[in-house]
Amino acid sequence: MITTPPEAQDRQHAESTGGRAHFLQVFLSQRSQMEALVSRRVGCRATAADLVQDLFLRFWRRPLVQVEELSTYLLRCAGNIAIDHLRSEGARVRGNEGWLPEQPDHHGSEPQAALEAGNDLRQVEAALRSLPARTRQIFLLNRIHGRKYAEIAKAMGLSQSAVEKHMMRALDACKASLRESSPARLPGKAP
Repeated sequence: MITTPPEAQDRQHAESTGGRAHFLQVFLSQRSQMEALVSRRVGCRATAADLVQDLFLRFWRRPLVQVEELSTYLLRCAGNIAIDHLRSEGARVRGNEGWLPEQPDHHGSEPQAALEAGNDLRQVEAALRSLPARTRQIFLLNRIHGRKYAEIAKAMGLSQSAVEKHMMRALDACKASLRESSPARLPGKAP
């Protein structure tokens, strides 16, 4: 087994400690710029602050990378994390589109379509109001505020499986309310 001599270990520790202090100093000096950059891209200051905090944790947990200009590198990484967030949000939205029935395309019947959409919305709102408070809260945190199941579970002191079950209950209630309001428009139902 090869071991590192104690003086080499001390030098590595000193470089690591000094490197971390330098990283922390640069990160803190760039934080407001990174948050502003991310906020412009994602459109939400709170999300930007969360993403920049995630970026900090990513760097802090891994070995330090030697780069020529750390402040520029951090700004580029902040821009990239904003793009990654927008991509994942787009994928989440595309994945969620299937839970509402497709609306038939009626040319010239836009007022009727608007009326039906308003009725559907009222049905879904009523279904959500009839849910237990915890189930409704979990649904709103996920679908309206964009929180991930793991985040919700941690914040509410639940298992991720319990959060998933509450979400299934909420989605089933929404689907059932739409099915009751107009069974002819749902996929698989005869008009």
